[in-house]
Amino acid sequence: MTEKIDQEVLFRRITRLTFIFIALYAIAQFFTNFQPQQLTYTAFKEQIASGAIVKITIKNEFITGEFSSPTMGTTDQSANFKVILPPLDDPGLIPLLEEHAVEIDAKPTEMSILMRVIIGIAPWILLLAFFIYSGQLMQKKMSGGGGILGFSRSKARRHGRETIQLGFDDVAGLDHAKQDLREIVDFLKSPEKYLQIGAKMPRGLLLMGAPGTGKTLFAKATAGEAGVPFFSISGSEFVEMFVGVGASRVRDMFEQARKEAPSIVFIDEIDSVGRVRGAGMGGGNDEREQTLNQILAEMDGFEPEDAVLVLAATNRPDVLDPALLRPGRFDRKLVLELPEMTAREKILKVHTRKVPLADKSCLRDIATRTVGMSGADLENLVNEAALKAARDNHQQVTAQDFEYARDRVILGSEREEVLNDEEKKRIAYHEAGHAITAFRMEHSDPLRKVSIIPRGRALGITEQMPEEDRHNFTQEYLEEKISIMLGGQLAERLVYDQASTGAADDLKHATLIARKMVAQWGMNEELGPVSFPQSEEHPFLGRDIAEQRNFSEDTLKRIDLEVVALILKCEQKTEEILRTHRDGLNRLATALLERETLEEADIISLLT
Repeated sequence: MTEKIDQEVLFRRITRLTFIFIALYAIAQFFTNFQPQQLTYTAFKEQIASGAIVKITIKNEFITGEFSSPTMGTTDQSANFKVILPPLDDPGLIPLLEEHAVEIDAKPTEMSILMRVIIGIAPWILLLAFFIYSGQLMQKKMSGGGGILGFSRSKARRHGRETIQLGFDDVAGLDHAKQDLREIVDFLKSPEKYLQIGAKMPRGLLLMGAPGTGKTLFAKATAGEAGVPFFSISGSEFVEMFVGVGASRVRDMFEQARKEAPSIVFIDEIDSVGRVRGAGMGGGNDEREQTLNQILAEMDGFEPEDAVLVLAATNRPDVLDPALLRPGRFDRKLVLELPEMTAREKILKVHTRKVPLADKSCLRDIATRTVGMSGADLENLVNEAALKAARDNHQQVTAQDFEYARDRVILGSEREEVLNDEEKKRIAYHEAGHAITAFRMEHSDPLRKVSIIPRGRALGITEQMPEEDRHNFTQEYLEEKISIMLGGQLAERLVYDQASTGAADDLKHATLIARKMVAQWGMNEELGPVSFPQSEEHPFLGRDIAEQRNFSEDTLKRIDLEVVALILKCEQKTEEILRTHRDGLNRLATALLERETLEEADIISLLT
């Protein structure tokens, strides 16, 4: 604090001194040339000829001088005058001055001493003032204190006990996660109870889950329940272009947390600094690795009585360094899954507390039709429904508003794209092929909607929605899923005798499922119950190159052949269904061309 005040005082003094120098020079110049009378060059020569001028001074392009008496020259009684020399030399001027005995004084063209001093010193004064000012800005923006090198201070945001108005009641679902976190809360509230019996609080707890499952929300709720200071920072905020800054910020953050223990330190997206060390090309010893090393050292340095809990969140636990996950650092790993139907209903109730609903019972139906959505997705869905109701000037949010919001979130916005009649007809048969194949399959999910209205990147959609959450998939179910994906292209071939590019995304997903069935899930008789993992999504190019493949090229060729065979098998099954139910295919396509969107009841009435 004292250093900051001294810098401000020095900056003000230097600025004041600069202005004093400039003011003194201006005053000196003013009095040096105090109100001289301006003469033209012609009048000047006439005054010389009349004997009115006794002395002149020549400096640069100016001539100054004195009249022989104050009453001579002009009517303003001025004794001094000033003349600007013409740009052309006048050879007769000097003889004229000598003829009338005018005293001539020539001044050098150099600057005055005062001006030279100001020009020599002023830039350095201004440069020094600029550096002091820049240092103050850096201090304010990068650290909020600590002097000109304050950017090495922690950027963690501190939330006090009184600022976190959030608890476990505000987080719906995930009861198993709440149970584990309640034990942590109890330790933070009364650590003596655990220390007396020899129990130690976990050093760290890693929250793992898909994006939007509530990892950050759970961390805040834990701090709110415990009523302790909460230090929050993102993993990317540790790393700067300067070597060692990240490690310095880690030290400073943990030091602050220890001073206010019991407390919670929350590191969001820890995978940005906690990735596997030495996994890049040629290994590595970069700023991220130094930051990770410091985090490991700080977590090892906790004393048993230090009631400091480190919470971290990531959706990529597979890329974290093993040293970070061992006991003694992140002792516990808490997996936050996507919410099931009951949890989704509770989440919708939480997010609709301030939303007037026309029918609260519709939330259960919405929860049933939002399989795979995270808590963040459901919050977005409620907001989209409220926006739709406001645009339509409704006082309450209806089930139709939620239906519109669900389609917008899952399928994308409707595109105002004009399609010609031939394209619309092809798209109608394509979607009808998907729909009739799904309708005739024994183990497939029920059809909910078929539409040829372009949404997002798709020209049409066929929506299936499971009646309940699935956690395991059988071989029959997956083969039927592949058959349904192939139904669109086969319907086009059946009607037009050729395929189009509209099936590109269907073929991509069908091939992906088939390859996993053959190579990873052991669903192939030829290869047997063996897993052949292939090029997973690694975050580092070097790791991908260095990873050895534990099977031969011959095995890879056999995998490719079995994938093709499986897809052809599913294709044959789909083709039989379409040929058998050609009339239903035509009815469905005709109805789509007329109405563009068919709901579940419409599909059943057309195909039964």
